[in-house]
Amino acid sequence: MKQDIEKTIEIPEGVEVKITEPNSEVTIKANGKELKRKFDLPNIKISNPGKELKIISKKATKRELKLIGTTRAHINNMIRGVLEGFEYTLEICNVHFPMTVKADGNKITIKNFLGEKVDRTCTILPEVKVDIKGNQVTISSHDREAAGQTAANIEKSTRVKGKDRRIFQDGIFITKKPGRKL
Repeated sequence: MKQDIEKTIEIPEGVEVKITEPNSEVTIKANGKELKRKFDLPNIKISNPGKELKIISKKATKRELKLIGTTRAHINNMIRGVLEGFEYTLEICNVHFPMTVKADGNKITIKNFLGEKVDRTCTILPEVKVDIKGNQVTISSHDREAAGQTAANIEKSTRVKGKDRRIFQDGIFITKKPGRKL
């Protein structure tokens, strides 16, 4: 393949983008929110001429083309995050035993899951807001990866092991992700 590839990303009004050159750290600010991410990729350069962001690679192979697409998706998610934010919705489902879910600081505690005496806990990543109302858990953040990882931590902490999943259907499950409903 070995060709020059240049992809551009339009920067919306009110969004400030700063790039530090030695290690390609991209900082995006808007609405009082700030996201930083380091893109230390060989043969790929990120530049900011005016109101657009350019991702450039000279003599690129298929691997660099894939990395450019991934980098472009990450930067678009950062821009969308500081402008709108991301929200995940989870549902608490219990068939056998009623469970209690509480958020305390940076931990979520799940009590009485399947009648267990020991509480299950999971972590909430920094800059993530968790709201529990009834059987709905709402996770919101301007960082998509932090919000998604927190939702995955909650879902993983209620995984049923050693029992038939067709009968023991208790747990906390993701029902809505940014961009689609499950």
